Amino acid sequence: MAETAVETRGRSRNSWIALVVIGAVALVVAARAAGWWDSHHTIFAQAVVSGLLIGSVYSLVSMGLSLVFGVLDIINFAHGALMSVAMYVAFVLVRSYGIDPYLSLVVTIPLLFIIGVAIQATIINPVMGAPLHNQLLLTLGLSLFIQNLLLVLFTGTPRSIELPYASASFGLGPLNLDFPVRLFGAVVTLPKALAFVVSLLLAGVLFLLLQRTRLGTAIRAAAQDPEGAELVGIDVRRIYLVTFGIGAACVGAAGSLILPFFFVGPTAGETFNIIAFVVVVLGGMGSIQGALAGGFLIGLTQELTQIFVPGSSKLIGVFVLFILALLLRPQGLFGSRT
Repeated sequence: MAETAVETRGRSRNSWIALVVIGAVALVVAARAAGWWDSHHTIFAQAVVSGLLIGSVYSLVSMGLSLVFGVLDIINFAHGALMSVAMYVAFVLVRSYGIDPYLSLVVTIPLLFIIGVAIQATIINPVMGAPLHNQLLLTLGLSLFIQNLLLVLFTGTPRSIELPYASASFGLGPLNLDFPVRLFGAVVTLPKALAFVVSLLLAGVLFLLLQRTRLGTAIRAAAQDPEGAELVGIDVRRIYLVTFGIGAACVGAAGSLILPFFFVGPTAGETFNIIAFVVVVLGGMGSIQGALAGGFLIGLTQELTQIFVPGSSKLIGVFVLFILALLLRPQGLFGSRT
């Protein structure tokens, strides 16, 4: 039996409450159990703040991936490669034309949207009805092609930029911010703070687009019942093009936002691609709210792993959480049982 709107909202609200409670309890218990709270609370605060800041970018990247899967039922392995494209576009704009990395958003977002639409129209659409393994191999091959094209064009040398005003002072009415600022003892740099704020704003815009506009209604209708959507006059083929374009635009924005504090390379986006897949599974396949919440949870897990398991890779904690999610709640935090 299909869920009613009230049941859906109730399930979503309960998931959020459970997530907050579990997260808060886990943080407190872990900190107290470690036995070093009094002398290491600053390190703990830094890990939490850093996890939340980078988690916002993970959420943005994952929302694009989750949207594409939820509507097209395609697992896009080229998602990270498209992010690398956006990073290189922003890098060229900054280095060659002196454009501010955050102003490059007005280029990378529409450009990646167009690239996404072109990929969907020419490469993905012909295999929409093909077996799943064919689709997976196609997007994986596309990812390898993009990475090697970037390697030929820009070589494998890692690049980076410096934000000239990273240590600037900003006045917001009576409030004066001198970056880097301290928050509960943790250091917050301007690039990461801007990435956090802009990522949340873009995530909010995407959510409103899907929930409050005619286009969003059409996208959700195509995701739930493509044949029914066609019967009421929705051009499902066009919706697929727009959806894939929006997913690519999300990594276009993320590529510009992380440029001031992350290296640029042909495979730079793959790290975010791996994490995005974990976030999507953790939050619930096709769930935008789940991608948002999962991004923050993975960001926290990644940073806290370095404290409680020193000397290990940050991804160890991420994959442990991933395995636990598959075992205990395979449908994800915001997913529903089929």
